[in-house]
Amino acid sequence: MKNIHLFAIFIYILISSCSSEKLDREKAFQLIKENRHYPKAAPYYIFTADPKFARKMLDAGLEDDGMLKITRTQKLSEVGNPLIGFTDKAKPYLLETSEKDRADKIQLVKLADENLEEITGIQMLDGDKKAVVEYTTSYKNPTPFAVLAEHRLKEKKEKIANFSLYDDGWRLED
Repeated sequence: MKNIHLFAIFIYILISSCSSEKLDREKAFQLIKENRHYPKAAPYYIFTADPKFARKMLDAGLEDDGMLKITRTQKLSEVGNPLIGFTDKAKPYLLETSEKDRADKIQLVKLADENLEEITGIQMLDGDKKAVVEYTTSYKNPTPFAVLAEHRLKEKKEKIANFSLYDDGWRLED
């Protein structure tokens, strides 16, 4: 009978020690990379019917580079139609755009690849059952559209991820 009790206590300790698994930097890095889909495209919204965006595209030299065509004049009946049209040269950098965005004359373009760089800190909370993880990302492989947001692409970006411990391990919270 004592052996059964000792065996039960041993199993309980074994199970409870497994469920209190610590979240380390390597595990956090892997979970963030998988769940947040790094590396991923850094998007930029282009409002194709906005004259200010048309001017911005001209100033950035994207028409001269053959990435797009700008309509410089419109008739009164054409107001609201796109001023910016994308060429075949731009197609590799066009991102999937929702129906709603297309109806609003918005096109998403890729600026660069956003990569997960490193885990900079882990703060354990709630008796080691929750964690706040700080990490950095950086941008690589800039596209011709990167000129639209160069300042944003030069710096590392600091981000936060929240984790919770479940019976099957750590999970990234949305």
